[in-house]
Amino acid sequence: MQRYTGQKRLLVAVDCIVFGFDGQSIKLLLVKRSIEPYKNKWSLMGGFMQPDETPDDAANRVLEYRTGLKNVYLEQLHVFGSPDRDPVERTLSIAYFALIDINKYEQQLVDEFHAEWIEIKDLPELIFDHGDMVRMAKKQLRYKAALHPILFHLLPERFTIPQLQALYEGIFQAEFDDRNFSRKVLSTGLLVKLPEKDKQSSKKGAFYYRLNQTEYLENFDSFLNFVPNPDKLLTENL
Repeated sequence: MQRYTGQKRLLVAVDCIVFGFDGQSIKLLLVKRSIEPYKNKWSLMGGFMQPDETPDDAANRVLEYRTGLKNVYLEQLHVFGSPDRDPVERTLSIAYFALIDINKYEQQLVDEFHAEWIEIKDLPELIFDHGDMVRMAKKQLRYKAALHPILFHLLPERFTIPQLQALYEGIFQAEFDDRNFSRKVLSTGLLVKLPEKDKQSSKKGAFYYRLNQTEYLENFDSFLNFVPNPDKLLTENL
C-alpha cells in the first residue's frame, strides 16, 4: 500500500455534546472518564474514529456505546485541534451536539458507564477542552432557538405556555417576563389552544396547546421574535 512519507501520526476523536430537556430544565449528559489522565473526572462522550468510519458513523457509535442512546440526531459543530489539547498524543476532535427530550430517551440509557444528566447551570469542570466545546454548542443552540422554532420538537404533543417558557429560559439561562413571553408566542400563530388544562402546577391551571404543524412548516424560517434581546443573550452566561 502506498503511504505518504515523512508524516507523523495524528489521531482523530469525536466528542458528543448531548443537551436534554426534561420538561423543567436543560441538562447535559456527562460521564466520568475511565482511564488516565483525568480518570474519574467529568467528560463528554468521546472516542476515536476508526479507519473504516466516517465522522458521523463514529459519533453515533461512540454515543451508543457510552450511553445506549440510538437514533439521536447529531449535528457536527466544530473541529478542535489545539496541539496541546490532549496531553497523551496529538489528537484532533470533531465535536457533535444534539438536543433531545430526556423523557423519550431515558429508558435507552445503560448503567455500564454511569452517564448522568446534570443541570446546565451546575456543570462541573470538564476534562481537556470539553468546556470550550460545551460553550460553543450552547451558543449555537441559542442562535438556532432565537431564529427558528426548533425547540418545539422537545415538547410533548400537548404542552403549556409555562413549559415552553421553562425550555427557553433553560436554553438562554435567563428569566423572561411571563406576560410578554405568552403574548409573543401566541402572536406567531404556531399554537392551537386546547380545552384541557394542566392542574398540577397551580389551582387555576394552565391551558394546554399543541403545535400547528402546517403553520410550523410554512413559517419555519421566520424569526419568532419572542426571545428578548437575542443578540445579548447569545453570548451571556456561557
